Amino acid sequence: MPKQLAVMLSQHIGAICKPVVNKKDYVKAGQLIGIADAFVSAPIHSPVNGTVKDIALQSHPVLGRAEAIIIEPDENNLPQQPSATKFISNFTPERFSTEQILDAVRKAGVVGMGGAGFPTSVKITPSTPIKTIIINGCECEPFIACDYRIMLEWTVQILTGIVLVGRALDCSDIYIGIEDNKLDVVAAFERTIKKMPSASGIKVVAVKTKYPQGGEKQLIKSILNKDVPTGGIPPMINILVTNVATAAAVADAVLFGSPLTHRVVTVSGSGVKNRGNFYVPIGTSTSYLIELAGGLNDDAVKIILGGPMMGVAIADLSTPITKLRGAITVLAEKDIVKRKETPCIRCGRCIKVCPINLVPTTIAHAVKHNLLETAEQYYMSACIECGCCSYICPADIELSGFIKTGKILVARQKNLMPK
Repeated sequence: MPKQLAVMLSQHIGAICKPVVNKKDYVKAGQLIGIADAFVSAPIHSPVNGTVKDIALQSHPVLGRAEAIIIEPDENNLPQQPSATKFISNFTPERFSTEQILDAVRKAGVVGMGGAGFPTSVKITPSTPIKTIIINGCECEPFIACDYRIMLEWTVQILTGIVLVGRALDCSDIYIGIEDNKLDVVAAFERTIKKMPSASGIKVVAVKTKYPQGGEKQLIKSILNKDVPTGGIPPMINILVTNVATAAAVADAVLFGSPLTHRVVTVSGSGVKNRGNFYVPIGTSTSYLIELAGGLNDDAVKIILGGPMMGVAIADLSTPITKLRGAITVLAEKDIVKRKETPCIRCGRCIKVCPINLVPTTIAHAVKHNLLETAEQYYMSACIECGCCSYICPADIELSGFIKTGKILVARQKNLMPK
């Protein structure tokens, strides 16, 4: 149990929550503490019993600084245990209506836990019929293993959540995509499906281990051989993709009314002493998690929220874990090659490796010269920020970084993000 939590009011795509508690208020575990009236949003709940010490700006990996509710837990708080052991294989989804499922997921503040952070209640209320559901069990970035562990240990809970999502969408054509270097997970799901009547129609597919297989468009192509239109989303072709951790949170919300207040976080990399996966309350600081992992090695030089390809390097170790951040990667001196950026040589390698066939160099240079309309014309918003272009660039131009910056600048222009 950390001595202090900083629960961010911005942990999802959509309207930022406003606090419904005040400084010095006493809050209980699971209590609603932040809410927004907008349809695309997700409420925030306290992970612990404790006292609100402050409502103040806190370091945020994307926004720079954003408002957070600072909670000091009671001394007698016991760390919450995962609820996976409560789930049973003879679960009957028929006792839950679509409305009950959607309402429970909305009230629990469930969001996409694979990194996107889109409110799940909105996602499973699509404007078009969903004919196929794909559950994303691919962790294609190096170092990250949080979903791998829950797939092995929370198998029944994840399948329960999958069945509930299928019932909410009236869809029985369901696939679980898992990379073929995790055949133990494939076997675990197949064993459990045989014992779980409500999950009997779910198909487990081993897909090629490659980066970025975990992108929803790439996974759709691998499993169904279908293409999502550039700039479009999977529901446009009647497909919905959601993450395994999100499915587990759906099960918690519907069966037990439990809000999303905890998650599993991988702390890894050669710069940390004892790598592992930790089940922690939302709002736990990066420094506390590194402490749980034994602390930093002497040669640690960079701390990343997320993985080394798509994560964000941070300087402030008080930056808290949010619902959508499943990893902290600590790199050592030996992991980092320091090179100087040189002019683009027009080699086209970034175009060749882009998994969605964009022209990263054109978009990045447009952003660099503040030509945001040009960047948007080249489908900047369609970029999945996988970092392949930056990785391959022989001129060491931070192409993905420029594109991320461009998206933020456009969002601020449209008042979709705080300035």
